[in-house]
Amino acid sequence: MLPGQRAESLVAALGISRAEDLDVEAIAFDSGVEVSYEQLNGCEATLVGFGHRAIATINPSGSRGRERFSIAHEVGHWNLHRGRSFRCRADTPDDNLASDQTLEKEADTFAAHLLMPGVLFEPAVRAFGKPNFKQLGEVAGAFDTSLMATALRLANINTLPVIVACYNRSGLRWRIAAGDVPKRWWLKRKADEDTFTYDLLSSGKECRHLGKQSADAWFDNDDAGKYEVLEQCVPLRDGEALVLLYLADSNMLYAKFDPGVGNRKYNEHGSYVPRTKR
Repeated sequence: MLPGQRAESLVAALGISRAEDLDVEAIAFDSGVEVSYEQLNGCEATLVGFGHRAIATINPSGSRGRERFSIAHEVGHWNLHRGRSFRCRADTPDDNLASDQTLEKEADTFAAHLLMPGVLFEPAVRAFGKPNFKQLGEVAGAFDTSLMATALRLANINTLPVIVACYNRSGLRWRIAAGDVPKRWWLKRKADEDTFTYDLLSSGKECRHLGKQSADAWFDNDDAGKYEVLEQCVPLRDGEALVLLYLADSNMLYAKFDPGVGNRKYNEHGSYVPRTKR
């Protein structure tokens, strides 16, 4: 069973049917994990287990969403990776997305599904027209999760053709796209000067609403100029920007595979394709 399925199965077994009943401390206790809050140095959470019991120590935070994600992350480790001890930066899933730490990513996936199970989360976002951070903030409030975790879950649940990404002045840190967004759409390594994200990173100018952009401001594909996307971005810590791209033009979802961008070696069918010179 995949990490997300394990979490969803746990929620179903507990008979939880409302977002407000997702008491993560109680879920942890039921799973054999006692939650303790204590100032930690160098990490946001630790997990130490013995036999059928474990203690998750959580670094107190001014953000309840971060604390809840940290707890759910440690419950994920306990369910998925029992027999190990962990020191995690579980409150910052973007750090794990930008890394190759498989176990941390699995625990993040478990946490996202535990806090925002599909049976409850999908109806909450299906009513979105064109998704934006205001709507996501309202859903985050209902599930008591961070805006970032909620945006990532939106992409993961694949109800809308969105890409969520994080940029800083050095360039792209990570990206996650909804499953229906073709892999051929290759984001630029650095924020283009024509994007709202560039304005936010360079001058602090916030983008309060979704705005139209030519897709060639965002993608390296030669045909990107034929399409438009909707963009919104919000500031994160340390001069980073959380970006929401909505592929409003449905033709982008049916564009043919483009082997000429990125570091592709294989096509969508798994066949080797030599890099084409540009």
